[in-house]
Amino acid sequence: MSTASEAAEPVVRPVSRSRVFWHSPLGRNVKRVPFYLLVIIVFVYALFPFAWALRCAFTPEGDLFSSPLQYIPSNPTLDNFKSAFQAEFFRKALLNSALVAGGVTLLSLAIGSLAAFALGRFRFRGRSLVMYLMLSMTMFPSIAILGALYTMISGFGIGFIEFPKIYDTLWALLFTYLIFTLPFTIWVLTSFMEALPGDLEEAAYVDGATPFQVFYKVLLPLLLPGLVTTGLLAFIAAWNEYLFALSFIQDPDKYTVPIAITSFVGESGSAFQQPWGTIMAATIIITVPLVALVLVFQRFILAGLTAGAVKG
Repeated sequence: MSTASEAAEPVVRPVSRSRVFWHSPLGRNVKRVPFYLLVIIVFVYALFPFAWALRCAFTPEGDLFSSPLQYIPSNPTLDNFKSAFQAEFFRKALLNSALVAGGVTLLSLAIGSLAAFALGRFRFRGRSLVMYLMLSMTMFPSIAILGALYTMISGFGIGFIEFPKIYDTLWALLFTYLIFTLPFTIWVLTSFMEALPGDLEEAAYVDGATPFQVFYKVLLPLLLPGLVTTGLLAFIAAWNEYLFALSFIQDPDKYTVPIAITSFVGESGSAFQQPWGTIMAATIIITVPLVALVLVFQRFILAGLTAGAVKG
């Protein structure tokens, strides 16, 4: 007859080899293989267009369609970049895009930060409605409002009160680009503003500061990472915009870079000959400033993306 201790003794079952394998360091690495494969696929899918443009930019025009295909040009050249910079309309387009994108970014940040201060630090009736209105404005495609915008821009300055006409000027782009940059800026900066601690603000009010002094002396310096992140995204959106620039600009001297890229013609001047090497070189040229801005403001971008993630 068995004792009570023998009856309570646990039954030891053998551990399967597969379970031991999946809990070993090698097994854990094998389980990560699908994740790494997915990362590689996304990485290649995202960078291949830029790599292909880089390849075509350094390839001589006569070797672009040579067979067999060479992913790395055997005779790299800078002629395509020279052709792009020699085009006067492209140089002017770089300046125009810089002026428009810079002006849109500054206006979006100036107006958006003030609006975010009101929406993020004060509670009033209709606040949620305004926030959802800002969010809904970012959902409309540009083509949906293009007709109404064209009527407004082309008719501006015609009527009882004479204003300077802004159609076919950079002012038309400056005003219309705010339609998609300003709601996004207000929405994002409001989230940053709500995440800021209220102790410093209350202390400033106790010391006799006005609401505007609290805004630009206390809260605005704390909002710097959010301003850099939001401003960079607004700048990129304005720099890459094509539809409004195509609709409101007719003078080649006022082209922005997306329109200028489509204006390159081959040496023969025929519409059936596309200088793909020059076009790809111009694409690389207009991408470099965006990459440089991201690298310069990388520290602020990372701080801005993580701001508000931890409360307290």
